[in-house]
This record gives sequence, C-alpha cells and structure tokens, in this order.
Amino acid sequence: MDTIASLFSFITWPVSWVIVQFHKVYGAIFGPDTGWAWGLSIVSLVILIRICLIPLFVKQIKATRAMQTLQPEMKKIQERYKNDRQRQSEEMMKLYKESGTNPLSSCLPILAQSPFFFALYHVLAGIASGKKIGVIDADLLESARNAHIFGAPLAAKFFSSESQVSALHASLTDVRVVTAIMIVLMSASQFYTQRQLMTKNVDTTVKTPFMQQQKMLMYIFPVMFAVLGVNFPVGVLIYWLTTNVWTMGQQMYVIHNNPTPGSKAQAAYLERLTKHVTQHGKIRRRSEKAIVKAIVAKGRDRNEYERKFVNALNKAGLAAQTDGTVAKSVSQAAAESEDGAAVGTATATATAPRRQQPKRQSKSQRQSGGTKTGDSLSLEKSDAPQDAKPAAAKQPQKPGSGTRSKAQSGQRKGGPQRPKSPSKK
Repeated sequence: MDTIASLFSFITWPVSWVIVQFHKVYGAIFGPDTGWAWGLSIVSLVILIRICLIPLFVKQIKATRAMQTLQPEMKKIQERYKNDRQRQSEEMMKLYKESGTNPLSSCLPILAQSPFFFALYHVLAGIASGKKIGVIDADLLESARNAHIFGAPLAAKFFSSESQVSALHASLTDVRVVTAIMIVLMSASQFYTQRQLMTKNVDTTVKTPFMQQQKMLMYIFPVMFAVLGVNFPVGVLIYWLTTNVWTMGQQMYVIHNNPTPGSKAQAAYLERLTKHVTQHGKIRRRSEKAIVKAIVAKGRDRNEYERKFVNALNKAGLAAQTDGTVAKSVSQAAAESEDGAAVGTATATATAPRRQQPKRQSKSQRQSGGTKTGDSLSLEKSDAPQDAKPAAAKQPQKPGSGTRSKAQSGQRKGGPQRPKSPSKK
C-alpha cells in the first residue's frame, strides 16, 4: 500500500493543504489538538471531493444504464462470434461507437477518487511515522499524532503493535475496538449500497450477464474492504466510511427520483407520480417532466410500469404531452362541454313555465262514455263505427233477458227488415 501511495505523492501537497485549512476552522471550535478537529477535517475533505465528482457520478449513471440497455445486443454478438474473439471485439467496439457509450464511464468516480484516497493514505502514514508531508509542519504533525477518535489515534491501525500504540499515547484495546467497528460499518454500508442497486434499481425484464456481475460484486466488495481495512489507519477508515455513507445516500436519492426503467424503483416512482398528477392535475418538477417526456417518446416500446402510468392518466381524464406536461384528454374535454350544455338546458327548463297537465279521469267516467259535464274533450266519436262494439259490450244486460237485442241480431230499429240472402236456406 505504501508503494502505491508513493505513486500519488504529487497530489499529497494539495490534499494536506485542504486538511490544514479545514483544521483551522474546526480547531477554533473544538480545539486544535482534538480528534474532532482532525476527524471533521477528513470528513470535510471527503464531502468536498464528492461534490466535485458529482458530474462524473451523473456520467456514471448514464453509462451504467446505457450498458444495461446494450446487454441483449452484446449477448447476441457473443453468441454469434463465440469462436472468433477478434471479430467479437470489433463488433463490440462498433456497438459502443454507434450507441455513444463507453464501458469505462461507469468507473470514472472510482478512478477519479483513487488519487485522493492514496494521497490521504500517504499523509496519514507520514503522520504515523513522524514525517512532515506537504504543508504539515512539525507543530501540526505533533497535533495530529496526539489527536484521538474515541481513544484511537488517527495514525493507528488494527494490526499496530502495542509499542506503536503506546508511542501514540493510546491503548491497543481501544484501537482494535474502534477500528473493528469502523471496518464493520464500512463493509456493511458497501454491501447495502450494492444490494439496493441490485434489488431496486435494475431492470428485471432483461436477464443479462451484467446482473450476475453486479451480484458478485455485492459480496466481493465488502469482503475486500474488510481484508484491506485492517491495514488502514483510523484516519483512512474515517475517509472511506464517509465515502461509503455519501455513496449510499447519493444512490438512494437517485433511485427515489430517477430510477432505472423497468426496475422496481420505477414502479414505485410512477405510482407516486400518478397519485400526485391525478390530485393536482399538473407536473411541477423539471425532473418529473423529463421522465414523462421520455415515456411519451417511447411509444409502443414502453415497459409494463410505463403503460400502467399512461393508462392511469387516461382513466383520470388526463393525457401526457410530448413536452413532459399533462393536459385534459380530448374525451374528457368533450364530456365536460356536454356536461356544461346539459346544465344549461336543465337551467333553462327549470326557469320556463310548466305546462298544465289535464286532469286524469276515473274508471267510472271512462266506462260511461268518457264525457263529463264541463269537459270540452269527448273520448268517443259518433261517426266512428268501430267504437260501437266496445260501447255495446260495455252496456250491462237486463236481468232475465235470454235473447240478444234486435240491434245485436242484425235487425234495424223502426224500419223495414233486410231481406235474407237467396244463397242462404
């Protein structure tokens, strides 16, 4: 480790200068010789470096997602040219060039952070050995050597000998307890960061070798940190633990607000976005508009979660627009216009005078011929022969009459009888 750190000795001067500047600020608050002043200086150095690496982190996210998208095509190339390694490499490079992706982009934050890590290791190793490095003079060197974090010196290691720890005015038990806790936290944070990436932010619709690779790294990285951590000084453990915690929080933010398409995190995100849009009828954030715009641009290539999102908006009478906003759908606007016209018609009907309905006749009045004194409307007509039979049928017969009346037998009243037909006998 010391040999590798010496390769980055050119950057130890700016790293030591940044630590000293932060130490001046925290030393005025907690005291210049306290472990809090030096420990917070290291934490602040991590935060400053990670803020500067945010653009590279964004590129890493884009590159990782682009690589996930290309995994099916890469698998086809590997199967097609499995016996020709040279042609396989040429087709891979052609695919990267056409899609505009770079496999090394996903490693940019780690590669960019490595020089600062080794430079800090070189500075803390110099403090442990009593050598002045960078802008750290003799007074600052003595102050850093006497600084303790929970009883453990910044320059002490898990496997430091008892004589080395005694020279730093500490006990070996305190050093090993503190370093063991930091190593466990460092490995656990690394495992959780990789696990939430695999379980929440990976496209589950595509099974690729990339997923298997990430699953292996989920278990390899924590073990690697545990093995290397026993050789790190306490100050380096603080640096690496802070880096892991920052990465974990940063990744949680990305998963919550900008998940990978097709992942479980996207399903949860679109569900939250659906509730918000249906309640307020609009999209406010720029990041939300960008996601909706990408979903609209996909068209028929949308995944299951994106189709559910679009269907939920349609059920709510909304439609996603090409610019990422939402508006009322055509059917909803037509329905609202029809509702407005119906409300206007109902209002006009309510304000118009009511038409007076005729009085309903009773059953006895209808049987007696449908006329009533004072009524201008008669229910039977005298010149309608078809109404004669029902009227006659309704007339009650006299008791004791066993024969039909002359009118019913076909004889005329008060006139000559109709001669019988000669055809009848």
